Formats: sequence, C-alpha cells, structure tokens
Amino acid sequence: MGKPTGFLEFARRAMPSRPPLERIRDWGEDHPRLTEAQLAEQGARCMDCGIPFCHTGALIGGMASGCPLNNLVPEWNDMVYRGQWREASIRLHFTNNFPEFTGRVCPAPCEGSCTVGINGDPVAIKTIEAEIADRAWEAGWIAPSPPLARTGFAVAVIGSGPAGLAAADQLNRAGHAVTVFERAGRVGGLLMYGIPNMKLDKGVVRRRVELMEAEGIRFVTGVTVGADVGADRLTADHDAVVLATGATLARDLPIPGRELGGIHFAMSYLRGNTRRLLDGGAASEAPIDARGKRVIVIGGGDTGTDCVGTAIRQGAASVRQLEILARPPDTRQPGNPWPEWPRVRKLDYGQEEAAALWGEDPRRYQTTARRFIGRSEHVTAVEIVDVAWAAGADGRQELREVPGTAQVIDADLVLLAMGFLGPEPALPKAFGCELDGRGNVRTGADRMTSVPGVFAAGDCVRGQSLVVWAIREGRMAAEGVDRYLMGGETVLGT
Repeated sequence: MGKPTGFLEFARRAMPSRPPLERIRDWGEDHPRLTEAQLAEQGARCMDCGIPFCHTGALIGGMASGCPLNNLVPEWNDMVYRGQWREASIRLHFTNNFPEFTGRVCPAPCEGSCTVGINGDPVAIKTIEAEIADRAWEAGWIAPSPPLARTGFAVAVIGSGPAGLAAADQLNRAGHAVTVFERAGRVGGLLMYGIPNMKLDKGVVRRRVELMEAEGIRFVTGVTVGADVGADRLTADHDAVVLATGATLARDLPIPGRELGGIHFAMSYLRGNTRRLLDGGAASEAPIDARGKRVIVIGGGDTGTDCVGTAIRQGAASVRQLEILARPPDTRQPGNPWPEWPRVRKLDYGQEEAAALWGEDPRRYQTTARRFIGRSEHVTAVEIVDVAWAAGADGRQELREVPGTAQVIDADLVLLAMGFLGPEPALPKAFGCELDGRGNVRTGADRMTSVPGVFAAGDCVRGQSLVVWAIREGRMAAEGVDRYLMGGETVLGT
C-alpha cells in the first residue's frame, strides 16, 4: 500500500492531456507529465484494502474485473510513493511484458475494481504504470537480457501483435529459438497498424521490437504463412507453432447500397493512414482520406473512436458516429455494482475533440443505418433510424425500429467499425485446427489446439478483446509450449 491515509488526503490526478484543439493539429501522443511529487501522491492513494481486487483479472458479466495480467498493483504503487522507481519497474515487468503499451492503450479494468472507487475516485493506476515504464526506458534500466542457455528447440510464432510478441518474449526467456512471422511489412500487428499514432507512437513499438531482436528473437516480415510458406513446412522446421493472428474478420453491414464507393472497413482506413504516416502509403492499399468530407462512423467502440480522431486530423468537414446501444448512464447504477467494470458514459479522446470542434458529442445512440444512398456509384447519404430493445415472442430481447424516426443524413465517407467476427479461417484450416462454434480456434487450457504441437493465443482464441488479454493469452500459450517441449516442466509462469 501507499500512505495509510493517502486516499483521504489526496485527490485523483490522471495523466494530463493537451487541449483538444491543439492536439488535433498533429499525430503525436505527446502530453504533459505529472511531477515526481504528484506521482508520489497518486501512489499514496493506494489503500491497505485487504483483498486487492485491482489484480484479480476475473470475468464478471462478460467483462474484465481487475487486471487480466494480475499486475501486482499495490506493490508498485507503494514503491512509487517511496520513490523506488527502479524497483517498481522490476515488479511491473514481472507480470507484464509490455507496460509501455498497456499504460497507453489499456482501458484499465484495474481502476474499475479499485477499492477506493467504491465511493470515490479510483487510484490513477494506468497513469502510474505508464510513468514507471517510460522512466525505466529513459533511465536505461530496460536493456537486452538474452537467455544464458538455449534448449535446442525451435518455435514459430505467427502474428506479431500483442499476443504473438508476448508469447515470443516468454519463449525466448525460456531459452527456445523463436522466429516470428508477420505478413505485414512491419512488426507489431494491431499495435503497429490498428491503433493510431496519437494513442500509441510507433517508435514505442519499434523500441521494444529492437530489444527483442537484441535478445535473440528473429522477425520475418512480408511473409504470409499458408501462401508464401506452407503450414507443413513450418511444422517440419519447428518443434512447436503458436498461432497469434488476431480476430481480423470484420463485421459487415449488408444493407442496400453496401456496394457503393466510399464505404470502408475501419481497419482498412486506420491501417492505410498509419502506412501513410510511416512511409507515404502502400501501392497495394491507397490511403483513404477524409479531408473535406462528411464522415459517418458506424460503431461506438474504441475502433470507432479511433476513426473519429483520425478523420478529424485528416481535416474532415464533419464527423458523426452511430451507436446501436443505448446511451450509458453518467454514474454507476445499482445493477452494475463494484467490482464490475463500470458501464458509464465516457468522453474518449475522439469525442472530446469533435465536441471541441463542433460543439457536441458526435455520437447518436440507439441508431442504426437502414440503407446507403449514392450517386455515380459513390455514397452520398445514409438513411438512419432509431432502434429500441424489446421482448420478442420467446421472451428474448430483440432490436426493433422505432416508427417515424427514419431520416437521411449526408455522407461522403462511411467507416464500418462494428467489431470483428473472429480469425480469418484460412490459416487454422491450413494447420488442420478445429474451430469452435463462434469460428475461433479451439484450444485446451494449455492453449494447444486439436493438432499436437500447434498452439494458439489471443483474439483468434478469445474473439475480439483487449490488448491486456492478448498479452495474457500469449504468456499462457508460451507456458503451454514450454511444458510441451520440456516434458511437463516449465520455467515460465503466467
């Protein structure tokens, strides 16, 4: 814990941000930082709560309650309070391979289950985590540490997103020779192309990848396993394989007019923009530009928010966001008690920027698109309608249109950000892996698939989820691989 009375003495102070109208002028994630004294106060707010729910990592109501990585939050909060930053970094890295990523992009389920948050503001755990990680890099405490000995076993990891990187990092620590295959031109997967630069600077990703290379991990980019390299070749050349390809099969919206130009999946939009920032774009996928356009984002999750923030920075004339769910309440409701994830309305960075530009939150709740309207084979408008949930004949809740609420809104660019259905099936099929009823790769508790020696981790197993869950999955798969290769023994722990 921090100071016994700290949570009574000090107010919560989260990571500062630049004013919205300033930060939309660039793609940087720069922000002011708290002073050491301010951070010590935030660490002091961590109370001696007896059972620290912040690192339980349980699933309640289908959502994370506490940190899925079981980060030892009270311990490094106390160290920050006492000014023991290097010790805090060691403790943080004990459970989290990449705190510089989670400290930036994790929605912080740890804070949702913080005991101080029962009747007050939770400890600013995410702010402290990010600062510990950044200070460790700046001080040079994070340096290459290759394993002292090698086992002689070779492992292939397919996919270099957070799950793949975590699995590779853990397996390399165990002494196995690890090769990571990535079909894109750069390492990082979702971290590199799916999360915009203003949330996660790509230099932060490259820095970690370079460290992993220095520790002995081999990265092969621009290679599609199953096409450029056969699955049989990979299994023949390696003692184990880990599939960590994510859930990249986007959910479509098959309504009239879907064939019109100007309607794109959110990931194509975000990926193309990141490539443009990094190297001027890719010939095979021309960047989609929102400059001067009336943009409609369909989907209210994190990806939808990223589309809003990206379109604003590209110079969109306007941005509207359609959310099929009801507007969340402003405060936690009785049916959503602590330590569940608080289902409350939040103004994320994209919505905050839109409100600063145009005077209102761009989200329209309980609304869906009915059809796309176009001219000259390009979208010009979207017909939308309000919806409501009502009990059907079988008693289950179903979505119904509200009569008399249809209207047409202008649109030059429509971005579909409605989530993902699961992994692309070609790769699991190439290895002969069984899929579950949702189309995800079926695995056992050790993350081995139906094929001996082939493991899977991350969103391709869980379905669309959080970066922190992907890291956890990667660590679990690595432990399963290590036990498989070492005859039941493992030096790893999740």
